[in-house]
Amino acid sequence: MNSGLVSAVLAYLIWGLFPLYFKTIQFMPAGEIVLHRIVWALTFLLAILFWRKQWAWLRQLNRKLIAGFTLSAVLLSINWLVYIWAANSGRVVDASLGYFINPLINVLLGVLILQERLRVRQWLCIAVAGAGVAWLTLAAGQLPWVALTVATTFGIYGLLRKTASLGALEGLTLETALLFPIAVVGMIILCLTHSGHFNQATGSMQLSVMLAGPITAIPLLLFAGAARKISMTQLGLLQYLAPTVQLLLAIWLWHEPFGHDRMIGFGLIWLALLLFSADSIWHRQRTTQA
Repeated sequence: MNSGLVSAVLAYLIWGLFPLYFKTIQFMPAGEIVLHRIVWALTFLLAILFWRKQWAWLRQLNRKLIAGFTLSAVLLSINWLVYIWAANSGRVVDASLGYFINPLINVLLGVLILQERLRVRQWLCIAVAGAGVAWLTLAAGQLPWVALTVATTFGIYGLLRKTASLGALEGLTLETALLFPIAVVGMIILCLTHSGHFNQATGSMQLSVMLAGPITAIPLLLFAGAARKISMTQLGLLQYLAPTVQLLLAIWLWHEPFGHDRMIGFGLIWLALLLFSADSIWHRQRTTQA
């Protein structure tokens, strides 16, 4: 089997199983988990860079690059915070919806920011997905803010990373390094006010928190390797694996509500994704043949 395909499947499976990990450390509030995730992710990433002696990218740093990665770091931290809060608050279904919507958010950003053009069928897919979000809003009496926040922050983050000059490893290292001082200050405040949960936890729980470093970095590195070996079509289809696993965990393991209203809303979004993927494959085949 193609090693790139295996790497991509592993990356998306790990992302899909993230809620299992965050629920093991839900004795800590989401904000505190994010602080530790930043610190331990940076520690792990620096260890990889030292091992690979991969420091040439530091010469590329300038004010414009740092400003761009500061914005992407803020978006990433918001995404982490909302996702972890949702995972530990019994709202994994909402978080999974965000990652189902994300590909269509990416398309809209491409149109609005990169001036990309959509075919008529693609606009139809966007309209169907919009109808799904509208239905979920009417059924719940409020916007699905968790899903929209997760999808929008990750979509804009992806756009910024797409146009950045650093690779996955170097970019995430810079982002966590920029967030590191804030994380350290936050952890010091928690320690001084005796409101932190890490020091009060058992050794095994502290180790579980520290594993946030490799758990954050490993799927990203697998994904980066896969992206160089398989087609964008394959990557695009596999990206639905993660939210599907999350949704199944939410319904079958944690018994989160998934009634008829949600089924209709999700169904419209799934239909939009199916039509969009089919159109992309068909168009790519026609282009290749031509």
